Amino acid sequence: MKQTIRFTIRQDGTVREEVQGVQGDVCESITRDLEARLGELENRVYKSEYYQQKDVTLQHNQNEIQG
Repeated sequence: MKQTIRFTIRQDGTVREEVQGVQGDVCESITRDLEARLGELENRVYKSEYYQQKDVTLQHNQNEIQG
C-alpha cells in the first residue's frame, strides 16, 4: 500500500493529519518534522494500524540451525 499523509484544514485553522499505508510507529517518524513546523500538537489519536506488528521475515542459514 502507498504511504500517504492527508491534511484537513478546518475553517478555524485547526489542522488534522492522517497517515495511511504504514504500520507501527513509522507514522510518528515520518510526520515528526511536519508537526514541529505546524506548531503545538493538540492531541494524537492512534489508528489500529499503529498497534499492528511490522511484517518481518527471518531467514537462517541451514548450518546455523543444525549447529
